[in-house]
Formats: sequence, C-alpha cells, structure tokens
Amino acid sequence: MTFASYEEFWPYYVAQHSRAATRWIHLSGTLTGLALTAYGVARGRKRFLAALPLIGYGTAWPAHFLIEGNNPATFGHPGWSLRGDARMIRMMLAGRDAELAGIAQKWLAENPCQGCPPVTDSQGT
Repeated sequence: MTFASYEEFWPYYVAQHSRAATRWIHLSGTLTGLALTAYGVARGRKRFLAALPLIGYGTAWPAHFLIEGNNPATFGHPGWSLRGDARMIRMMLAGRDAELAGIAQKWLAENPCQGCPPVTDSQGT
C-alpha cells in the first residue's frame, strides 16, 4: 500500500496490530530491547547496543506471522513503522490500548480484505 503521509499511514499501522497480543508482544520486546541497550550504554558494553533491534524485531515479527497472519509494516515503510511503534507503545503505556483496538477495527472495516474473516482479539473487539 502507498500513503501520502505518516498520518494517513498511522491507522493502517495500527490495523496491522489489530490483536491485543501482537501489541503487547511489541511493547514487551521493545521495552526489553531498550532496557538492555541502556544497560550496555551505561556499562560501556557495545555488544548490548544490538539488543534493541534484535529483541525488538525478533519478538515483533513472529507475532505478525503467527498471531496477525500478516507481514510487518516495517517491510514496506521502515521509517514510519518505527515512528508508529513508538507512538503505539506510548499510547499503551498511557492506558490507551482500547483506543488502539478501535483505530484498528475502524481501518479494517473501511478496508476489507477479500475473503478474510473478521478480526477480533481475545476481548472480542
């Protein structure tokens, strides 16, 4: 898909994370990667600098394939995906996960996949 701006891309990005489990796996992988990277910086251990991309993407990408059944948005829009991940995680940490679920459901309803079943997460949303 092509997008004219990040704001146009954002609902699509959230829709690619329509299931709560995918969003929470992203959050845990990103925060773990950040923590280990910060530890590496604080201790002068350069090998820990690889923790963020390895753990962040290493947990997120399988969630797309196994939970969402889609390809990560990073493959087509790496910069906007990184920005979207940060925004999604900030919203989750602020207690706004239900809002993300609503954004995803709205985008998916407006952009149906031919032959795809409706997406619901474990909360039935």
